[in-house]
Amino acid sequence: MSFVNTLKQWDEAVACFERGDSAASLGTFLDIQEKNSKIFFNVGCLHLINKNLDAAEKAFDGSIGKDGHLAVAFFQRALTFYKKERYEESLADFQHAFRELRGNQLIDYKPLGLRYKLYACEVLHNMALAHAQLGQWEKAKETILTALNLRTEAKLSHIDRGLECILKQKVFEPVEVPAKVVFKPNKNYVAELEKKDYLGKAKVVSSIVFQDDFSGFAPLQPQDISVAPHRALEEGEPHTVLFEFVPETSDELAVVPGNIVFVLNSGEDNWASVIFNERRGLVPYNFLERLEITLSSKQDQDGTDKDDIPAPPRPEPLKRPKRKSGEDLLCKNTEWKLYKSSLCVVKVHFTYTITMCMVPGLPYTTTLEKISNKLGLPAMAITLSYAHLDSGKIVIDEDTRMEDVWSCVRNGRLTLWCDLKEGMSEQLQSQNQLMALHSYESSTPEDLEFHQGDTILLLSKVNEDWFEGQCNGKIGIFPASFVEEGRHLGQKSLPK
Repeated sequence: MSFVNTLKQWDEAVACFERGDSAASLGTFLDIQEKNSKIFFNVGCLHLINKNLDAAEKAFDGSIGKDGHLAVAFFQRALTFYKKERYEESLADFQHAFRELRGNQLIDYKPLGLRYKLYACEVLHNMALAHAQLGQWEKAKETILTALNLRTEAKLSHIDRGLECILKQKVFEPVEVPAKVVFKPNKNYVAELEKKDYLGKAKVVSSIVFQDDFSGFAPLQPQDISVAPHRALEEGEPHTVLFEFVPETSDELAVVPGNIVFVLNSGEDNWASVIFNERRGLVPYNFLERLEITLSSKQDQDGTDKDDIPAPPRPEPLKRPKRKSGEDLLCKNTEWKLYKSSLCVVKVHFTYTITMCMVPGLPYTTTLEKISNKLGLPAMAITLSYAHLDSGKIVIDEDTRMEDVWSCVRNGRLTLWCDLKEGMSEQLQSQNQLMALHSYESSTPEDLEFHQGDTILLLSKVNEDWFEGQCNGKIGIFPASFVEEGRHLGQKSLPK
């Protein structure tokens, strides 16, 4: 089965689930031949809703088999074992889910299509419950106390109730994934499933025939141009194309013999600026012949002149005229390529990593100024260092020979390290800490999520409307209007 068919069935199954038709949703999921870890996870969740624990266990086995690092799949399989009263296997899966968190306080699965956050403290809460079911009350107490230390939000009050139950040696209800959430396919991929008309319907944009609405395909035919003229006649003089011209640059226009163009102006270099089919470009003027159009009367019905005088022979086309501007452009492109090839990519490791291009050989003050501007920090607050094969990391200061620093460039790349000077970290943080006026929920992985009243460390200003900051151990961007603009923490309000 192709990826497109899998995506269609996945989207259809999710739509059935959101309508409340769990049976149709499960049937559609099961019909998918090539199931990934997310689809297996959805099947397991639907079996849990139907209380079919054996089928749910098998589905979560398939999800873990496809992705051995999907912590929420281990969490769900552990809940399945717990409901089947297989507490030792449940405890093992809860421990495995906690390890897959890899020291993080939570995993937000929203970027992957699942509107659910798996908290480390809730995994430990269920782990303590499994210890309690096995009669291991001391381990249960130790685990639930660890969960209390990792709790990040006040809404996780059920951990307090779990501690009270363990102190009384009573069991309590486990934390479960909500029954209304499943993995959804990528919305960008789903949007591509709809048929799109990339060509569109043809329409006449320019014609020498008055009120011409023919948009099909037909061979070139003689046209009667003695009727009311097109508006392009007012913009230039009509000319007939004598010879085919193939453009070599983007500002030139392709024409074939028999086309009628309107010349706007012509220069001494034998190039003419013309309009043809609502497009403007350059054509050699010696490829054109001026066309005399009269609107007073038509020729005879048979299409011949009374005098029947033969037309004069047409001249042979001249050579393509030279364009000096093209040579100048080529020289400029060559100079830019030479300049670009001389640049060096400098990677700077700070609390985050930045990259920038520099010309090798810059002095210390210039290098420090460029890096401090990129980080948005004063130059006096940071210290740079580089790595040498023999001496390890070496601090860069005014006495450092910059030739030694730039000699470490390898394959056009140089790695530097940046640290804040002693005492500057607290001073900068006090100056750059903002107070969140409103809660902000992230919609993309690049957004920074926070709640009203949180303290945000301002890292940089992306533009007037967006800032980059750090909050709760995460770095991202957020709207400037969600923080108290123009006032940092520690500053007093001015009296009104």
